Amino acid sequence: MSTGPGSGGSSGRVVAGRYRLLDPIGEGGMGTVWRAHDDVLGREVAVKEVRAPAGLPTADRSRMYQRLEREAWAAARISHRNVITLYDVATDDERPWIVMELVRGVSLADQLDAEGPMPPQRAAHIGAEVLTALRAAHEAGVLHRDVKPGNVLLSNDGRVVLTDFGIAMVEGTQAITMTGEVIGSPEFLAPERALGRTPGPESDLWSLGVLLYAAVEGHSPFRQNTPLSTLRAVVDEELPEPRRAGPLAPVIEGLLRKDPAERTGAAEAERDLRIVGAGGTLRADRVQASPMPSMPTVTTRQPSAAPTPPLPLPVAGTASAVPVDTGERGARRTSLALMAGLVLLLLILGGLTYVLLDRSGGGGGHDDGSSAGGSGGGTTGGGGPSASESESESHGGGTSPSGDGGGSGSGGHTATPAQSVRVSVSAVRGSYSGACPPPGSAAPAFAATITVGRTPAKVEYRWVTKNGEPSDPGWKTLSLGSGDARSSTVNTTQTRYETGGTLHDAIGVEVRSPVAAKSNYVAYAVTCEVVTPSTGATTGSPSP
Repeated sequence: MSTGPGSGGSSGRVVAGRYRLLDPIGEGGMGTVWRAHDDVLGREVAVKEVRAPAGLPTADRSRMYQRLEREAWAAARISHRNVITLYDVATDDERPWIVMELVRGVSLADQLDAEGPMPPQRAAHIGAEVLTALRAAHEAGVLHRDVKPGNVLLSNDGRVVLTDFGIAMVEGTQAITMTGEVIGSPEFLAPERALGRTPGPESDLWSLGVLLYAAVEGHSPFRQNTPLSTLRAVVDEELPEPRRAGPLAPVIEGLLRKDPAERTGAAEAERDLRIVGAGGTLRADRVQASPMPSMPTVTTRQPSAAPTPPLPLPVAGTASAVPVDTGERGARRTSLALMAGLVLLLLILGGLTYVLLDRSGGGGGHDDGSSAGGSGGGTTGGGGPSASESESESHGGGTSPSGDGGGSGSGGHTATPAQSVRVSVSAVRGSYSGACPPPGSAAPAFAATITVGRTPAKVEYRWVTKNGEPSDPGWKTLSLGSGDARSSTVNTTQTRYETGGTLHDAIGVEVRSPVAAKSNYVAYAVTCEVVTPSTGATTGSPSP
């Protein structure tokens, strides 16, 4: 690549006497991100440089460098697994260079460009991880202000990483902008920011809502032909109805309310995203147990047209005079109403007595668990998935671990719900064509979402090819704690190839514990191309 004015980066250059630039891994209008080698610690890192446009005034160039340092300052304040980790800010050629962790994977934008819209469950999982990063940033007093698919990295190890805090705003500091500059991507900008108002955490939540919409629909909701018309649509137009969002639609609509005060809060949004990401639906999850029936209120209509004032409550120890209808018809009507209320009260008390007697004695006298209430523990609803879930889900036995069928004490009414495992595999990169062996950064890569019926759980799984051969040697263990989400994502990269030809295969996931389950299989191809050196130059194969 060329190294014009303001961009001194080139392959092989050593920055600050320590970071050796290897090759560019990301490039935009404002700069380049390099894969580099830290010669001091002997590890690969990512180094970000700014490419100042030619002819940019000195004052604006200085603001650009200040913004880069602001990014380092903002990212350094946040310690979270879903936020890019900052290592160093080096100064070289009178410019700052940000040194950060190297995340191997693809951006969400590249994923969507390659494979199109993703299923709501996968989008919800990614959105929940991004939201945890945003909540950590907001707690540290940092607004990201540019949440979009290009700034979300999908790591090969399953992490979802929020990066590029270049235009972040830190609480208590002044914004670093140029005159007339629009901060952020217009189609992801919140209405209040488009109107020039002071942004808050709700502005980042709006951008997350647009990201989720784009992930499931394949395009952002307010994109127009020009930035100005896009901003006008963000402020004035109604949200186009999401057609592919399914159970994710209520979350998207809640985050994309024009008024920041009416937007869904971060905690509620994360909870809903976790539910959808685990394969649930918000309507079913939010159904609450009905409270105990209250005492019935019996009202009588007075014969007069005028409204009757409420009856005064009698005070203990005193006689009370209650005004009643003095006519014979009114007395009869009042008596019937009181009798109906008394009968209804007796029915309620009788029902409660039956329930209490059944709960305390129905099945408790059978130590062998053979009572009617103690059998069939697997039929209790609890936290288990519904019967409509996919074939890749497998359920365990319905009795308690001790095998007593829940027949002690409670008569089986609180039997532990059966465990279940559901696995879904999708391609991050579905094919490769080039010199072999394929490099890990370009080889076919896959993500598997593993969902259990309840936590805590330990899932033993392995990646397998279509013919049943293990793809990754050995079984792996995924641990989900009692406070964790019921869904997690694991990743793998396939570097197998056939010299001089094309390898066609398919990959999936097999689970053996806590219950057996298998996922769908995703096909992929690796084509090895013969690289012929040209005259006067040689072409080497990519490093593995």
